[in-house]
Amino acid sequence: MTPSVFARLRTGALLACALLLTGCGVQAGPAADGANAVARANCGIDVAVPGPPQRIYAAYQPSIEIAHALGVTDRLAGTAFLDSAVLPEYQAAQARSPYVEKLPSRDELLAQRPDFVLSGFNGVFATSSQSSVGTRASLHELGVDTWVLSPLCPSADGLADEAIDPATVRFDNVYADLRDLGALWGVADRADTVVADLSSRIEAVRAKVAGAPKPRVAVLTPKDDGSYTVAGGIDFISRIIEAAGGVNAFGDLTERRNVQIGAEQLIARDPDIILTSLCCKATYVRADAQPQVDRITGNPAFANLTAVRAKTVHPFLFADRAAGVRIAHATELVAGLLHPGLFPK
Repeated sequence: MTPSVFARLRTGALLACALLLTGCGVQAGPAADGANAVARANCGIDVAVPGPPQRIYAAYQPSIEIAHALGVTDRLAGTAFLDSAVLPEYQAAQARSPYVEKLPSRDELLAQRPDFVLSGFNGVFATSSQSSVGTRASLHELGVDTWVLSPLCPSADGLADEAIDPATVRFDNVYADLRDLGALWGVADRADTVVADLSSRIEAVRAKVAGAPKPRVAVLTPKDDGSYTVAGGIDFISRIIEAAGGVNAFGDLTERRNVQIGAEQLIARDPDIILTSLCCKATYVRADAQPQVDRITGNPAFANLTAVRAKTVHPFLFADRAAGVRIAHATELVAGLLHPGLFPK
């Protein structure tokens, strides 16, 4: 019996034990070995597979699109929680993938018999979150390997956004994730191709905006209670704005990715450009964010904001803030909004 076949049989047995019995005494599996064994480190946790995983569960938009980009669509045991429509090049792949709107509970996840869980945000493993499926260590004990996109690495397993190290929020970490996942999933050549495409497109934007003025950008979400959240410095949109030739007007706020502010704080910072942040429905496209634009521009308190007077409040999607394979698309999009003269439509 090959190591990869053994691993899949063992994982199925362990998950059945977890679902049907309590107190099974399941222990962590042996280290990967054999000709197909691959090991990589992710957020301080060693991830070792005896062979390419065959039942991958992808939670959140970035991980779903990464799975499609790396060509493992047919190995997806499930996908959950899209923030918007996937990019056009992945729509056919997503249409044939099992999908649920809400993140699964731990039992619902295990019922899909995954051997690998990829999460686009660290909250799915955070013990403080109602949508947590448990810590990565607890899933490993059941034979399920896990990965969280490393720009959002928490300082310890089970923690959430407040534990993100700002130094991890980099394009290089996205590229490293893609290469590491490519190795673990047996699609290393595909990963190299994806990285080369993303990096070349982003560097082309950087070259074009070099020397241009750097507008101050706020990524703003109006809330029903009249308050607002903005993307802080540890949100990946900060890197996208920077590559697109701008500056996050709230980049100094690094306690969380999403920071609640009042109208007076927005007025005080007076950004040159405002992007909205529409979420979370699998059919959303940018045009669906226009009502958010209207709420901002129609607020009398904001009548003298630079962005309102200049008509530079733009509809934008939360999905385009993520650290995944949308980074080149998002950088090109934001650069066109910040520097329309350099990127004519």
